[in-house]
Amino acid sequence: MLLISLCLPVFLLGCGGAGVSGSGGGGTGGNPPGTPDLGIGADMHGYRPFPADNSWNTRIDQAPVDPNSDALIASIGASTSFHPDFGANWNGGPFGIPYMVVDHTTQPVAMSFTYSDESDPGPYPFPPNAPIEGGSGSSGDRHVLVLDRDTKKLYETWSSYPQPDGSWQCVSGAIFDCAAGALRPIYWTSADAAGLPIFPGLVRYDEVQAGAINHALRFTVSVTRHAFVAPARHWASSNTSTSVPPMGMRVRLKASFDISGYPPDDQVILTALKKYGMFVADNGSNWYLSGAPDARWSDNDLNLLKQLKGSDFEVVQMGQIISN
Repeated sequence: MLLISLCLPVFLLGCGGAGVSGSGGGGTGGNPPGTPDLGIGADMHGYRPFPADNSWNTRIDQAPVDPNSDALIASIGASTSFHPDFGANWNGGPFGIPYMVVDHTTQPVAMSFTYSDESDPGPYPFPPNAPIEGGSGSSGDRHVLVLDRDTKKLYETWSSYPQPDGSWQCVSGAIFDCAAGALRPIYWTSADAAGLPIFPGLVRYDEVQAGAINHALRFTVSVTRHAFVAPARHWASSNTSTSVPPMGMRVRLKASFDISGYPPDDQVILTALKKYGMFVADNGSNWYLSGAPDARWSDNDLNLLKQLKGSDFEVVQMGQIISN
């Protein structure tokens, strides 16, 4: 939840060296279609967290534009460049927010949270090599995201530090039931400032290669409002201006934006931004789109997305904005 996102390589804990995520994990064997692989950066094989009618999985390409869209876009930066905050190689390795898929055999471990009153208590199934955002030496957000493919539970933590006894010390943690899709309790944070899950909003290599991203994405802005709109549950600001975005505000790429000249992988991302849009999820650099690290990304292709400007987006009409 730093103000400026840190694009650091992702080193694997407990592996004794500079391994990087994005290798795909183990195979599904005889498991049915839609069953994720195991491991760091695992292929999800079409699995999508949460029910089809969940906000993350609902198309908004035909939804009305918010009446305050122009002012909100201007506050983020109408002339500011869009920025994919993930890729294959920065400072020696893939960068982004890593994730890991485990199964029911993974031994849960004890958790300790600074914000214990707004965190779901442990234990969490964090293996010794659970990847930390930015690597084991990072001073950044240090998110850890672990999905149990058997229980369909998603475990996410912020500012995560493994302890010698196998437990973890974190600032906050949240557990999401991917089968039910319930929101966090109102006013509760998660591992994200908006009280949202992180994993469902990542751009992942396996989805792009499969040809479609069928869910909303997440991005950051530098100035947010002391307010939130569903599905967000939490704010992280004292700014009360109605011209700056509340947490959970959803934007989409304008239907008129021509994507035909972009490489196929970029077109998948741009199509998702038109159909599903992206949520304001955290304080950070403006227009920074989150994704998972993977050595197979084409950084040259991803960098072409920086041609987009804030003015290419519009705010989807918001529901009730909660500010007190």
